[in-house]
Amino acid sequence: MNQAARRIGRTLALVLPVVLVLSGTLAVTRVPWAAPTADSQVLTASSDTASTQAKAARAPYEVLRDQLLTELQVKNPGAALTHLQAATNGRPSLARHCADLARALGRAAVAKYGPKQAQKFSRPVCDTSFASGVAQAH
Repeated sequence: MNQAARRIGRTLALVLPVVLVLSGTLAVTRVPWAAPTADSQVLTASSDTASTQAKAARAPYEVLRDQLLTELQVKNPGAALTHLQAATNGRPSLARHCADLARALGRAAVAKYGPKQAQKFSRPVCDTSFASGVAQAH
């Protein structure tokens, strides 16, 4: 009897962890991670949409650049530079991108207003990066 119990114990010790791991893995892949919708899918470990969603996320400075360029087109470069200054003051992590953003605004201002008119909007946001962008575009 003692040997039979030992053999059952060894078998369980080998089989039980495998069963638990497999059942846990299968349970996790069947959990709907998002709120259920009419066209919701079940998320699986091999989901093809996971990599495309990760690629769709953009860096904050890229989003800010698009907002600033739009603001420059709708309003004027002065408004966009004010927005850039406020954004870098409010979010210090954007400060390292400030010069690149200001240069992009300078180039866009030249494209819209021409070099002489664009230079009139120049101000000391991110040192002289806006003026540098104007000069590069001219």
